Amino acid sequence: MKLRVATYNIHKGVTSFGGRPRILALKQALAQLDADILFLQEVQGRHDLNALRHESNWPQQGQHEYLAGDTHHAAYGMNAVYDHGHHGNALISRFAIASSRNQDVSDHAYESRGILHCVVPVDGVDVHCYVVHLGLFAGGRRRQTEALIEAVRTSAPPDAPLIIAGDFNDWSNQLSKMLYQRLGVVEVFDQPATKGLMNGLRRLGGLSAPIRPARTFPAMLPWLRLDRIYLRGFRVEAAQVLSEGPWARLSDHAPIVSELRLA
Repeated sequence: MKLRVATYNIHKGVTSFGGRPRILALKQALAQLDADILFLQEVQGRHDLNALRHESNWPQQGQHEYLAGDTHHAAYGMNAVYDHGHHGNALISRFAIASSRNQDVSDHAYESRGILHCVVPVDGVDVHCYVVHLGLFAGGRRRQTEALIEAVRTSAPPDAPLIIAGDFNDWSNQLSKMLYQRLGVVEVFDQPATKGLMNGLRRLGGLSAPIRPARTFPAMLPWLRLDRIYLRGFRVEAAQVLSEGPWARLSDHAPIVSELRLA
């Protein structure tokens, strides 16, 4: 069984500066991406002001429903709620979604965060999918990662294939070790770097090259390593960050796309 998956923080379907709508172009780009399962963050479930301001360029339905269209299935986890709307995480799947549950893991009143857990049957195998968007503060991210680990342990069988993907805001890569040790996952870019002067000096000194997630932020010139796809029960056949062409302008994050095969 092969799967093409992607994770993407879509920045509520608007530009970083000026708040101009990008959701129509996003749908076209995601369709060309042709992913089987999309893990999306900052999805606008409702925004009354933008619906009025940009009537011709703003879908009347929630962005998760609009992006899924007639060809895919969607699940939405509402996290942040305000007078004129709400936003959260979403899973868009080519396959039917057997179940979904959103868990509030907000660490304080100023950042609403959640974990969206969906079970997606693929060729008779239940794949457990977790869409994640962690907070901006290190202490909160660690507590949210503890909650994620507990959620996975209590909602997925220990031998079930799983995918945990999203915006971890973990630019210093402090959380991967916890997930590796306690959930037995790997990240799609878990291949030691082999190029560069410093890596060459490490090899000469008998040291292994560091393993680092990909750079995904800001999209126009990715530098920070914020977005991840962690796996269990899959083999990674390919992984890449898309930051050229339209992907440099559609959101402030660049998407990660990966080709997987059930191990």
